Amino acid sequence: MICDLLLIGGDGDLALRKLYPALYHLECSQCLPACLKIVTVARSQISQADMATKIRQRFAEDQNEVPDEALWEKFIARIEYVATDATSEKDLRKLRENQFADKSRDLIVYLATPPSIFAPICQSLWAVGLVRSNTRIVVEKPLGESLKSFKDINASLTAIFKEEQVYRIDHYLGKETVQNLLAMRFANALFEPLWNSNYIDHVQITVAETVGIEGRWQFYDDAGALRDMVQNHLLQLLCLVAMEPPNRLDAQSVQDEKLKVLRALRPILRSEIKQKTVRGQYQSGAVSGKAVPAYLDEEGARPGSNTETFVALKAEISNWRWSGVPFYLRTGKRLLEKVSEIVIQFKSVPHRVFGDTEGNTTPNKLVIRLQPNEGIELLLMNKMPGLNDPMDLAPVSLNLSLSDAFTGQRVPDAYERLLLDVMRADSTLFMRADQLEAAWKWVDGIIDGWQKTNQRAVGYTAGSWGPSDSIALIARDDRTWDEG
Repeated sequence: MICDLLLIGGDGDLALRKLYPALYHLECSQCLPACLKIVTVARSQISQADMATKIRQRFAEDQNEVPDEALWEKFIARIEYVATDATSEKDLRKLRENQFADKSRDLIVYLATPPSIFAPICQSLWAVGLVRSNTRIVVEKPLGESLKSFKDINASLTAIFKEEQVYRIDHYLGKETVQNLLAMRFANALFEPLWNSNYIDHVQITVAETVGIEGRWQFYDDAGALRDMVQNHLLQLLCLVAMEPPNRLDAQSVQDEKLKVLRALRPILRSEIKQKTVRGQYQSGAVSGKAVPAYLDEEGARPGSNTETFVALKAEISNWRWSGVPFYLRTGKRLLEKVSEIVIQFKSVPHRVFGDTEGNTTPNKLVIRLQPNEGIELLLMNKMPGLNDPMDLAPVSLNLSLSDAFTGQRVPDAYERLLLDVMRADSTLFMRADQLEAAWKWVDGIIDGWQKTNQRAVGYTAGSWGPSDSIALIARDDRTWDEG
């Protein structure tokens, strides 16, 4: 891997909070190419030394570790800060002449910037000759607020770059347990024969957060939970659960199968909106024993906003494998616990050979935990010790904790894997434009339904599991949310 990294927006929150720590840990793991040069640019008129200090201070604030001094010095020596306006052809021309004159080296351009300036940056990159066949560009969400706005943003990229040069990040896909979902399904013969509507009753996908909007009220109010979380993170997890086995584990094969799932999502009709969707907004309450304000009382809030901080949905996939199997999705802020998990709920045994006197036979359940405590748990029925006749049964968990199974091995952050994959030119864990179009089309139908039916965001107490309407959504099907 002979490549250089141009990080645009290098003094921003994303770069300081996620990208520099990820690059440092790749240095520690000896995964960075020996010749890699990192050029970070922003408009701030600060010195190289001041930028290095800023990176170190933010690392100390955000990371629960003390860096190795020798490795830190080696890492920070790779970084060159240049005060640059990335929309200016004049500034980028100097950058090309001084830092990126060698055209034989791959160039990775990371846009840690708002999408509103993607177009002028890309135009300037092209004008000064930094868009080459060996250039790859990385972009962050949010990529639009609707199908139309996504197409507009995407056009600013694909007018300059080929589709295979564009790497659209969803950091959830870089998590170890998300990748392990592929291994669990396609490297083991145990589950795949059962992975269909004959044996699975339903699937739950939960991404719950205890934090609020963390000082980003205006940004969040323009997005809401449906656009911010469901359109990308939750739908991508749904795809990995529901996709057919690819013929090989390469980018095109995996992404083709994910696209089929998104296109098979049954639209939620306007007449179904109130039965199949719930939108909520947190009220004042207590999280982890600390009082927190309501969404409308957060700093910078404007009165009367109907933006949802919680969403619950019943999704259905119209294909042979998943016909009749509902996928229940929920995500929200200021909830009781921080947890991300996928629950595969299997059907009950077809005939109870143990009779009705020994208590309830609990159906098998597979829980894939993404955070915290990444791992996989399988619930099985087991005989209780003792001489009882007839025998007593009880559910027992087989628990695979990644940290316990791989003692002493650090679980890498998602951005470490994704940055390394960009360097390798491997786009398997990134999102293709046609996937995002299909996801936006489905989400736009829900937004339109909310608007046409005037569905309000119902209140829920901060520190709870969301509005009672979300309990009713799944209870209508005689099911309950899995909450540990």
